[in-house]
Amino acid sequence: MSADTAAAIPRPPARTASTPVLTGAEAVVRSLDLLGVTDVFGLPGGAIMPVYDPLMDDESVRHILVRHEQGAGHAAEGYAAASGRVGVAIATSGPGATNLVTAIADAYMDSVPIVCITGQVFSTLMGTDAFQEADIVGITMPITKHSFLVKRPEDIPGALAAAFEIASTGRPGPVLVDITKDAQQAEAPFVWPPQIDLPGYRPVTKAHGKQIQAAAQLIAEAKKPVLYVGGGVIRARASEELRSLAETTGAPVVTTLMARGAFPDSHPQHLGMPGMHGTVPAVLALQEADLLVALGSRFDDRVTGKAALFAPNAKVVHVDIDPAEISKIRTADVPIVGDLKDVLVDLDAAFRALSDGAAPDIAEWWSFLDGLRDEFPLGYSQPTDGLMSPQYVIKRIGELTGPEGIYAAGVGQHQMWAAQFIKYERPNAWLNSGGAGTMGYSVPAAMGAKVAEPDRVVWAIDGDGCFQMTNQELATCAINNIPIKVAIINNSSLGMVRQWQTLFYEGRHSNTDLNTGHGTVRIPDFVKLAEAYGCLAIRVEKEEDVDAAIQTALETNDRPVVIDFVVSADAMVWPMVPQGVSNSYVQYARDHSPAFDEQED
Repeated sequence: MSADTAAAIPRPPARTASTPVLTGAEAVVRSLDLLGVTDVFGLPGGAIMPVYDPLMDDESVRHILVRHEQGAGHAAEGYAAASGRVGVAIATSGPGATNLVTAIADAYMDSVPIVCITGQVFSTLMGTDAFQEADIVGITMPITKHSFLVKRPEDIPGALAAAFEIASTGRPGPVLVDITKDAQQAEAPFVWPPQIDLPGYRPVTKAHGKQIQAAAQLIAEAKKPVLYVGGGVIRARASEELRSLAETTGAPVVTTLMARGAFPDSHPQHLGMPGMHGTVPAVLALQEADLLVALGSRFDDRVTGKAALFAPNAKVVHVDIDPAEISKIRTADVPIVGDLKDVLVDLDAAFRALSDGAAPDIAEWWSFLDGLRDEFPLGYSQPTDGLMSPQYVIKRIGELTGPEGIYAAGVGQHQMWAAQFIKYERPNAWLNSGGAGTMGYSVPAAMGAKVAEPDRVVWAIDGDGCFQMTNQELATCAINNIPIKVAIINNSSLGMVRQWQTLFYEGRHSNTDLNTGHGTVRIPDFVKLAEAYGCLAIRVEKEEDVDAAIQTALETNDRPVVIDFVVSADAMVWPMVPQGVSNSYVQYARDHSPAFDEQED
C-alpha cells in the first residue's frame, strides 16, 4: 500500500492550551472521531460496555449492531476492501473477542486493513480465569500485524492512532487493540495528536533504482514475459499504473483470484485468472513463460500447483511491499521491495528509457497465447438433470448489474464461478476470502461494502452452505437500511467438497448433502427464512425466470433481497488442476481429460 495512505487518514488539530480530561471510554470514541472513522460494526458486552455509553451520544460515528461478532469482523473487511478505508469492529472480552478471530485471520491472509477494538477484564483480574477472560492478544498475535494491550487510559489515543497507522501502511492488515475495563473507566488528560512510537516499523516504499533498472532490462530481453498480478496491486491502488506498464511493454497479464478487477477483463492483453480453476491461456502462459513479473502476488499454492515444477524456464522479478514475501516460495532473480504504485511508475519509466518507447517483439508469444484463447474459451456445459446451470445464473447477475456493482462471494464453487463468469473492469468490485477460504464471509462482507459504498449495487453471491453460517446479518441489514442483494446458488450440497468427492473419492458423497433445495423438503426454506428477516424473498427454479428475479432485486432498494436460485448439484468448476500436481497437467489434460470437453456454452 502506498505511503500516502497514512496521509489519507485525517490528521486532527494540534493540542490546545486546555487539555480535556476524559475517561478511557470517552477517549476511545474521541480518538475514532479524530481518526476520521464514520462507521463501526460491533456488539456490546460487559467488558466493552463503558465504551458503548459515550458511543451512544456521538454524532460522528455510526455504530451498526451486528448479530454475531464474526459478522462485525467480516463487515469491517468488506468495508475496507470496497473503499480502501480502514474498517473497524468492536467486541467484548472472552467469546466476543474470540468470535472475531476468524475474521482477523481472514484479513491477515488477504491484507485487509481493519482495526478490532476489544474489551478486556479488569487488569487486576487478568490471569485469574475471570469471567469472560481470554488472552486475545496472545491468541491473535500470529494473525495480526500487531496486537496492543492497553491498561491505562492515557495510553488509549496513542494505541488507536498507532493501530490505524500500522493497519493502513506497508502491507495492510488487521490490528487488535485490547483495552481493560479499568482503563476504560479511569480518567486521564486526552492529548491529541499523540506521540506514536513504533520502533522497528519502517515500511520500505521506495525501491532501489538498480533493481528497477535490472527488472526493466529483463523485460526488454524476454521473449515470453507475463505480468503475474496479485491482490497487492488493488491494495496499493495501483491499477492505472499497472495498465500503463502493461501497454508499454505489450506483455500479457494474468490476475489472481485476489486481483480480479486490477486489470480490465475487456483489455486485449488480459488472459484471465490463473491457478487451480484458472483459464487455460492464463495457466499455460505462466507455465511456459521465460519471465514472470510478479506484482503484489505471493506464489500461492493454488496458483503454482507443485511449486518445484512451476514455470520452470522463467526468470522472476518479484515486487512486493512485504520483504518476507520475496523469495519465500520462488527465488527472485530481481527482488524489489517497495510500494507498487511507485515501483510501477519507476519501472514503466525505466523500460521506456531503455527501449526508446518501443515494445519488445513478442509476436510469436502472442500467437501462441491467442491460439490458446481461440481453442479454449471459458465456458460450461448444461446440466443433464433438468435443473439450472449455476454458471448461467452468475453470468446474468454480472451482465444485468454491470461493472459498477460490487460482488462479494462466499467460498466454494460459487466463488470460482463468480470469479470466472462476472466481468470485472475496475478494482474493489470483487470481494472474497482468498487466503483463508472462510465460509460465511459473503453476507457480512457485502453488508460492510454497502455501508462504505451506499450508491453502488452490492451482491452477496453465496452458497447454501456458506449462507447458513452468517445469514443472521440479514436482520442487521433490514433494521439498518442496508439493502444488499443476496444470490444463494443453492445446489443443496457443499458443492466444492462434493466435486472433489466425485473426482477423487469414487463419487462417495460423504456428508455433503444439505437438503436445502432439491426435492419436496427444504430445511431451511430460504424464502421463509429471508422473509422472517424482513427481506424480499424470491425462489427461481427455471432459467427463463432468472432475469426477472435479478431485475426485481436491482429495482428494490427499501430492504435486502434474497433470491434462492435452485441449481444443479452436478455442475463442476472447470478447468481444474488437481492439488499437488504441476500446472503442466493442463497441457496433458487438454488432450486427455473429459473436463476439457465441457468447455463449451
